[in-house]
Amino acid sequence: MARSDVVAGLDIGTTKTAAVIASVGRDGAMDIIGFGVAPSLGLRKGVVTDLEETVKSIEAATEGAERMAGTHIESAYVGITGEHVRSQNAHGIVAVGSDEREVAAGDVKRVVDASTIITLPAERQIIHTLPREYSVDGQNGITDPVGMSGSRLEVDTHVVTAGTSFVANVLKCVHRAGIEPTAIVFEPLAAGAAVLLPEERNAGVVLLDIGGGTTDVAVYWGGGVYHTWTVPVGGNIVTNDIALGLKTSFQEAENIKHAYGTANLALDLGDETFEVKALSGRTSRAASKSFLRQIIVARMTEIFKLVRANLAQNCPAEVMLAELVLTGGGGELAGLDSLAADFFDLPARIGVPMHVGGLTETIKHPAYATAVGLVLFGARSDSGAVPSRSGGHGIGGRVAKWWREHLS
Repeated sequence: MARSDVVAGLDIGTTKTAAVIASVGRDGAMDIIGFGVAPSLGLRKGVVTDLEETVKSIEAATEGAERMAGTHIESAYVGITGEHVRSQNAHGIVAVGSDEREVAAGDVKRVVDASTIITLPAERQIIHTLPREYSVDGQNGITDPVGMSGSRLEVDTHVVTAGTSFVANVLKCVHRAGIEPTAIVFEPLAAGAAVLLPEERNAGVVLLDIGGGTTDVAVYWGGGVYHTWTVPVGGNIVTNDIALGLKTSFQEAENIKHAYGTANLALDLGDETFEVKALSGRTSRAASKSFLRQIIVARMTEIFKLVRANLAQNCPAEVMLAELVLTGGGGELAGLDSLAADFFDLPARIGVPMHVGGLTETIKHPAYATAVGLVLFGARSDSGAVPSRSGGHGIGGRVAKWWREHLS
C-alpha cells in the first residue's frame, strides 16, 4: 500500500496505549485496517512519569497495529491531555488583501494567525487554533469566507495551549519508539471527531471523554469548539474507591466495576450480591451490588460537579446546550448515561466511533474513540493541529473534502 494512502493515530493514555492505522480512499473516506492496544504504565494523568515504560507501551501497540494492517507506521498523529492543557477564545481582524476586495485563502490564513497574537509564557505553546466563525464587513456567522466580497475579515477562534516540557516528553517517547509525530492533537477534539454528529455540534453539545486518569471536556456550539478543559480525575479514582470499599486489589476492583457495576439509580438491585476476592486472592466473600453502585455514583457525581461548575464559569447563557455525550473508557460504565442525564438535566448518550469503515466491530467501543478520532481529526487540513514537522498534512486535502461533504 502506498505510504501516502495511510494515516496513523496514537492515543497514549494513563491505562492503555492504542494505535490505529487507516487507509484513505480517493474521496478521503477512511477505513481502519490496523489496530493495536497495550497496557500503559509510564503515564499519570496525561503526564509522562517513566520514559522507558511509555516507549515500551507505544512499541507494543504499534507493532500490533502494524501486524494487522500489513504495513509499517512511520508517522502518527499523537493525542495529548493533562492539566497543563488550557484554552481560550480569541479574535482576529485583517484587511482583505486583493484590489478586487475578494477574500482569498491567504486572507483566511492571515486572520487566523492574527488571532494567535496572544501573550503566552515561555513555557507554553499553541497546539490548536480552531476557527469558530468568520465575519466579512460585519456580516457574522460565516463558515467559509473564501470568494466573498468585502474589505474587512474577522474570525473568532478557540486557541488551545500546552506546557512545552510536557509536550516534549510525550514526543520524545514517540521518537524513541521509531515514529515521527506528524502533529499533536488535544484528545477531546479527536474523540469529538469520532463520536459526534454535525447536528450535535451545531445545536450545542458537551462531550465528556472519561479516561483512566483524566476527564476531558469539550463544548461544541454553532458548529465549532467553544470551550475545552481537563478534569484531573477519571475512571481510576472510581476503581480506587471500589478497591478500598471492598478491601480488594485494584485489578479485581476494575474487573468488578465492569462486570457488576452500574450508575443507574433507577435499577432495582434488591439484595443481589457478587463474589469479591480478598487482597491475598486466596479467599472470597459476598458483596452487595447496591453498595458497589453507591461507591460508583458518589465518585462520578463528584466529577460531574467539577464539570458543571467549570461550564457555568466558562459558557455564557447564550451558549445553548442540547445534549451530553459520554465517551472514553469510563463511558463504558453501565448506566452512566442515565446518571449524567439526571445530573445535567440534558439528554445523554454514549459515544462510539463513527465516520470510518473497516474494522468497525473491533474499534466500536467508547474506549477507542480518541484513537480513531486522531486519524479523522488530525488529517483534516482545517483541523488547526500544529504539525511537528514540515509536510505533516500530505493527505489532509482529501480528508477535509470528504469531511465537508459527509460530516458538515
